[in-house]
Amino acid sequence: MITTFESKTATAAPPKISIALKVNGARKQLEVAPWTTLLDALREHLDLTGTKKGCDHGQCGACTVLVDGKRINSCLTLAVMRDGAEIMTIEGLAKAGALLPLQQAFIEHDAFQCGYCTSGQICSAVGLLNEGKAKTADDIRELMSGNLCRCGAYVNIVAAIEQAMQAKERSVGR
Repeated sequence: MITTFESKTATAAPPKISIALKVNGARKQLEVAPWTTLLDALREHLDLTGTKKGCDHGQCGACTVLVDGKRINSCLTLAVMRDGAEIMTIEGLAKAGALLPLQQAFIEHDAFQCGYCTSGQICSAVGLLNEGKAKTADDIRELMSGNLCRCGAYVNIVAAIEQAMQAKERSVGR
């Protein structure tokens, strides 16, 4: 017996969803597939490639950005879930060409080697400083434990964050 198969019909791709984000101070309107991560929206739709794709599973922290002032792994959130949010990436931290004291401290302490994790480390450290929970080097190590550095620059990263934390304390005390 000969069986005939029905011809396969192409299934239409699901419609894209329109979202609005404020990225590094600028309003952006995007059309994204529902499954697009915030990381992919930043890199592929907005050409902000400073945020790195490391493990794509939330384990390395290379994709850390600030969303409404809080640090998150951008690979673990869908862009559509962040509709209306304020996003800060590594590209938006320096103001008018002036580095943040934290960024300058990373340079002064040579807190990077290959540099792949650096944008995530810095964004996470900005969030850590804003949270105000870290008081000691041990606190910094614990609160930065979600950001991995394969080169092992941890001692210098902690020193840079300590320097920035002390500078922030001095500026608040004025």
